[in-house]
Amino acid sequence: MRKIEISVEDEKLETLLGILENLKSGLIADLQLDGKALKTRQAQYQAKTKKVIYEQESGTNDTSGKYMNPAAYKNQLKKKNV
Repeated sequence: MRKIEISVEDEKLETLLGILENLKSGLIADLQLDGKALKTRQAQYQAKTKKVIYEQESGTNDTSGKYMNPAAYKNQLKKKNV
């Protein structure tokens, strides 16, 4: 495992720690400040699904109803106006 040492001015320390904590989870194994281990919080963003979305399943090809093709949208508008 490699180590990187960074010298930072005191007033910029919080900014740098915030950046390091928000990096991809699992990217940094251990974070220390002056030889003391820091507690790192979990990343705030958690992916909802780990499913791959293929092009043929998204956009106008989506069959879940979230997105419609233009013809289906026009038909829906006509039904509402009648």
